Amino acid sequence: MKIKEIREMAGEALKARENELVEQIFRGRFKKSLGEVDAVKLIRVQKKELARIKTVARERELKVNV
Repeated sequence: MKIKEIREMAGEALKARENELVEQIFRGRFKKSLGEVDAVKLIRVQKKELARIKTVARERELKVNV
């Protein structure tokens, strides 16, 4: 997901996607430990998306507090 798409998401949708990604990363670690090669790339992509979401959430939090 691109940063532009993330910025357009509502607060609740953003939080829901964040929770979903945390769960997917958790499950991906199990797949990785079982030896699935595709899991490594998928985890990397999911972690980057999670970081983008957290960045946008933090930006919104700081704008409210200013």
